[in-house]
Amino acid sequence: MTDFWTLLTILTLACFIGYFVVWGVTPALHSPLMSVSNAISGIVIIGAFITAGHGEMNSEKILGLIAVALAAVNIFGGFAVSQRMLQMFKKKTVTPTKEKKDE
Repeated sequence: MTDFWTLLTILTLACFIGYFVVWGVTPALHSPLMSVSNAISGIVIIGAFITAGHGEMNSEKILGLIAVALAAVNIFGGFAVSQRMLQMFKKKTVTPTKEKKDE
């Protein structure tokens, strides 16, 4: 039972540290941070697949499935936000208007 409490304490501290680190990021670093977040989520999915790959249904398999779902949401959401931010920096093309010629 001490392993459970140790892991729960580590998870809680990691959540608090992650929260304060992410909210302290300047907007200019948001896109690189999203890229790193997507890479970490990819690693989480690989680990969750390994965990969920066991033959019997147990708590590890359920947690692995939850990890896959949350990491997938993070990856796809991160790509959507990054794509939207990149669209903001693109130059808008101005379509030339047709001038009416007086005959």
